[in-house]
Amino acid sequence: MRDEELIVEFALTRLDHPGLDLEETAALLVRRVGPEQMLAFASQNLADRGELRGALFDAAVERVVRVVLQLRDAPL
Repeated sequence: MRDEELIVEFALTRLDHPGLDLEETAALLVRRVGPEQMLAFASQNLADRGELRGALFDAAVERVVRVVLQLRDAPL
């Protein structure tokens, strides 16, 4: 899944669950995309950081949060 697609999925998840914070929304998204995409997120996080921190699920959630924060903080 490209970062752009990830942002769209995150936004849709956030619309469905507006009361959740950033990390809770990311965790829900990771649960929704299934095990193969979770593994892809975790491996992308490993490639970005050079280390795998925590469990597979936690690494996948971290990847989603990092992509969302990068987009939010990107200069226009």
